[in-house]
Amino acid sequence: MKTFDEILHHVGEFGTYQKRIFFFLCLPSIVTAFLTFSSIFTMYIPPHRCAVPGLSNDTYAIQGDNHRRLVNLTIPVKDGAFSKCNVYTDDVTDLDQRADNSSQSQCSQWVYDKSMFTSTITEDLSLVCDNVVMRSHSNMAVMAGMLVGSFGQSVISDIFGRRKSCMIFLLMLICVGFLNYVIRDFASLIIIRFLTGCGTTSVGIACYVMGMELVAPTKRVYAGMGGLFLWMLGMVLMSGVAYFLRDWHNYVLALAAPSVVFLSYWWIVPESPRWLMSKGRFEEAEAIIRRFAKVNKTKLPEDMFDGKFVAETETKGKLSELLTNRTLAIRCLIINFHWAVCSLIYYGLTLNVTNLSGNVIINFVLSGLVEAVGYLLTLFLLNRLGRKRLHCIFLLGGGLACLASIFPVLYADDETKWTLVVLSLVGKMGAAAAFSTLYIFTVELHPTPVRNTAVGVGSMCSRLGGIVSPYIADLGMLVKGGFRDALPLMVFGGAAVLAGVLTFFLPETLNQDLPETIEDAKNLGRSRSKSASNVYNMGNTLEGQDNPVFTLSIKNKN
Repeated sequence: MKTFDEILHHVGEFGTYQKRIFFFLCLPSIVTAFLTFSSIFTMYIPPHRCAVPGLSNDTYAIQGDNHRRLVNLTIPVKDGAFSKCNVYTDDVTDLDQRADNSSQSQCSQWVYDKSMFTSTITEDLSLVCDNVVMRSHSNMAVMAGMLVGSFGQSVISDIFGRRKSCMIFLLMLICVGFLNYVIRDFASLIIIRFLTGCGTTSVGIACYVMGMELVAPTKRVYAGMGGLFLWMLGMVLMSGVAYFLRDWHNYVLALAAPSVVFLSYWWIVPESPRWLMSKGRFEEAEAIIRRFAKVNKTKLPEDMFDGKFVAETETKGKLSELLTNRTLAIRCLIINFHWAVCSLIYYGLTLNVTNLSGNVIINFVLSGLVEAVGYLLTLFLLNRLGRKRLHCIFLLGGGLACLASIFPVLYADDETKWTLVVLSLVGKMGAAAAFSTLYIFTVELHPTPVRNTAVGVGSMCSRLGGIVSPYIADLGMLVKGGFRDALPLMVFGGAAVLAGVLTFFLPETLNQDLPETIEDAKNLGRSRSKSASNVYNMGNTLEGQDNPVFTLSIKNKN
């Protein structure tokens, strides 16, 4: 009886054929990044004020002395700026007659600064003043869709197969991409954003699982890097598109158009031989495996297909088994809290770039680039510093950077407010890097019977953190003054520091054997492994992953 991993040793662990297919499966990461973060630009809130009542051709920019006089007569001034939400209600024709206690009411029409974007969904739906929280609701809908999608895709994928499910989700991704163009009211916005979350997560997980099932464990670390950097490329490319297309209608069409090429995957991407073997469809699996060998130019042993094969399986268990022991229960609670915090900070700080000073396009590009730095640091340091220490460093470092944002708010002048952006970027790098270490840490902490379940629960907790993140990112809109810029960062920083401190209660897993039983998990960290650990089969273990980065499998050495 041969497993698929044993077959890969003969046909090529990551040969030409796998590289080709894996590249195709990584390409959707670019579009999923497009759709996940498109609201950064389409729902940007530009500088605005109340429109002058009865003036049909009013604009945010002052057009002349007469226009300035009308604005001064009808729009209150507070803290040196025209009001965003109120207009005067009394009929005054002379500025000298205007008193500070003149009656005011909320306005129902606004004019917007067009210097950054000529049109946004926020403008079209008037998501400002009392309606500003609706922008947070729409971002929350994406996260809720991700939560639903992460559960639904696994069921469909196991029933219909990797290839068919992948095509179903890619078709869904194409549809929701173009549906963004028809947003006309708040109800359609919420529905389409929810479907966007379902589509992006389903495609991400389906392509990830299918890709990792084609690659041997020893090569998954390199394969994972491909998906990671294509996600980063997606963030940079969508920023470039936003620079040239300033109208949101044109922008969403440009982001959706590339996804049409994924329809060709029906003829390009084969079914997963590993899944076929798990379903007993050995002849179909054999045909694909022979194609592997032909393209990879490898020769198969004559007895390779004698008899039957078996797919690698993992014994399922219940997470409740961990809660029967005090030590394991505390670890389980801490690690799931970490999942929620990492997702909260990662998505929250990404969405928060619209609330920082400076150019939102440049801020978003920098936000993506610092992620790449964080992941490279993880690759370089994870086996040197260990999981626990590095995870703690990233959380505490990123958290303290966010907490330090209070100092630029209190002491910096307008010329040095860029330090607030820098601290936010450091926090984002820490959150992204901590997220990448968390996958590995979770796998190595839990015993084999409940390992998949533990990662699945962690995934659910991360989505809960993601659902809360838009509200924290927009928290500064509820307060006045300069402190509004630092408030979201303070909340993110406090959560990161708390999670970092809790890391001290977890054991180190570097150079430890993967726990096979509950008893092994309880003893984890009490004694060092006598021999080097085997290569960790992270691809199979993390089928429930949903982070924008691909999980890295690590090979420990003596």
